[in-house]
Amino acid sequence: MRALITGGAGQLGWALQGALGKNAEAKGHELDIGDAAAVGGALRQLQPEVVFNAAALTQVDRCEREPALAHRENALAPEVLASVCADLGIRLVHISTDYVFSGEGDRPWQEDDTPAPRSVYGRTKLEGEARVQAALPETLIVRTSWVYGRGRNFVAAILAQAGGNQPIRVVNDQYGRPTRAHDLALGLLALVERGARGVYHLAGTGETSWWGLAREALDAAGHPDVSVARIGSHEIQTDAARPAWSVLDCEKAARLGVVLPDWRQALRAYLRSEDAPVDVPA
Repeated sequence: MRALITGGAGQLGWALQGALGKNAEAKGHELDIGDAAAVGGALRQLQPEVVFNAAALTQVDRCEREPALAHRENALAPEVLASVCADLGIRLVHISTDYVFSGEGDRPWQEDDTPAPRSVYGRTKLEGEARVQAALPETLIVRTSWVYGRGRNFVAAILAQAGGNQPIRVVNDQYGRPTRAHDLALGLLALVERGARGVYHLAGTGETSWWGLAREALDAAGHPDVSVARIGSHEIQTDAARPAWSVLDCEKAARLGVVLPDWRQALRAYLRSEDAPVDVPA
């Protein structure tokens, strides 16, 4: 399929480029999706069958400090993009987040559960979902979680500390589903090919804490002797609240035959890939 990828310089953007190859054109900061004229020009020139919107302000603490910018990038700009896609008859896939939920629960979040975001990031992403759906009801909105891939991410940050002198401390009271960007990209393509519309959850199979992900990453990268201290969320200071329980229920996508790999398997595949941040044992 011919595709335009917005947010092309991000982790998912890179992965979508790899999955789509020469059939895709990626746009980074040079395309402001909140500029209707710029978006219209790009779409008329490329004439894609589908747009994958991976553009967003995803720095959660920055969103808390700069709420106006977060609102513009995560809520208003996607609405502009959706409106132009509607005018031109182009399909849209919009990426959202587990942060739209409160984090208070004990079962995986389903698509029709009531959102209750606790941060500016979550609130602006949720508003973006609503604005996109109003502008283009046939949009496919995919909520995902804990994405890592090429570039800066949690796994890379942990591995960068493996050879340092400072102790590694990671929260062990926040749970979610780690998701490799490469797997997410392939899952998005599969949902598009199956004609999915509306809201879907898509994330790696299985759940863990941030501490569990850190421990697994160090072990898989050949650092089993590096210790990681378990800490509580109250022991670190952040501008934005993080959900304690953001495990997504992905059964709706599974019913279409779209299931992402187990998070441990995906992590090891990532560490063997060209996207890996460091050389690891074969």
